[in-house]
Amino acid sequence: MAHRKAHEVENFVRRPDPQYRALLIYGPDRGLVSERASALSKKVDVDLSDDFNVVRLDTSDIREDPARLLDEINAIALFGGDRLVWLRGAGNEKPVVDAVKAVSEDPPQNTVLIIEAGDLKKSSALRKAAETGSAAMALPCYGDDNRSIHALIDEELQGAGLTITPAARRYLADNLGGDRLASRGELRKLALYCHGTGQVNEDDVLAITGDASALSVDEAVDCVLTGDLPGLDHALTRIISSKIQVFLVLQACLRQFQLIDLMRGYVETGKKPVTQVVSEYGRRIHFRRKPALDRAVRAWNGRAVRDVQAHLNNAILEARRQPALGDSISRQALMAIALRSARLATAN
Repeated sequence: MAHRKAHEVENFVRRPDPQYRALLIYGPDRGLVSERASALSKKVDVDLSDDFNVVRLDTSDIREDPARLLDEINAIALFGGDRLVWLRGAGNEKPVVDAVKAVSEDPPQNTVLIIEAGDLKKSSALRKAAETGSAAMALPCYGDDNRSIHALIDEELQGAGLTITPAARRYLADNLGGDRLASRGELRKLALYCHGTGQVNEDDVLAITGDASALSVDEAVDCVLTGDLPGLDHALTRIISSKIQVFLVLQACLRQFQLIDLMRGYVETGKKPVTQVVSEYGRRIHFRRKPALDRAVRAWNGRAVRDVQAHLNNAILEARRQPALGDSISRQALMAIALRSARLATAN
């Protein structure tokens, strides 16, 4: 089976085996797919600026001329030397699958085929062709895990002569990882912002980086917890106008109340005071959000929290059943819970 597990791909990219003439790089992290394809292209003994020996294609070229990919693979370099055929945006197109099979059955001596593809299922014809071909290699690219994210942070910041505080590192790591190229872009923007300072702190990270959608959702959830109805209305309006699904706020709010339910369990049984549970179970919550969490843990009781969870679950179900009304259903549910938070805060 000619494939590598996700954690083995980086080593293969550093030292590719020349016996594999068709390299399929695929996965949901498009940035990482692109980055690894670029790294592999530099391992081919060819000048990437040479338009005679480097052929770049995308799937539209294959749709217009299904035979072109095989023709390019079998072509002979005009002035000799190795050739690189680089295809982007592949899926399960038959000409691409046939090309991988052809390369495996009769490997070209002077041509390397690099294919960039999206997330392919195990049953995908293209993935199967690469995994079973004797001269083909399938290389999966999934979103960066925690270890990879920290390695990426070190690589970019150390290269810029910067260190980073532990708190800034934690916050930065929480907001990176969905796409490798996007993560690099955020880190380079941060490095430029901090150029000459020697160190990146948390305020720098908050000022420059972060997932805008996550920050907007967090703001809305905090307004629900504190009973800030005008703030919640403003946050939801911003979320809708920026094309972020309000449904995400429902999900985030449900997770927050599940955590509060756990924390209230310790408080109500007398095992731990509010301050201790907020400190222990709110570790991964940004310090600026902790006052809202502390206030909610003090105001809500276990039974009320469970009522809210049932309310949120019902709203999530209805939003899924009626996607056209999803924003209205979500807004109404969130406003109702925020109103209840405001009344609890007044009562306490």
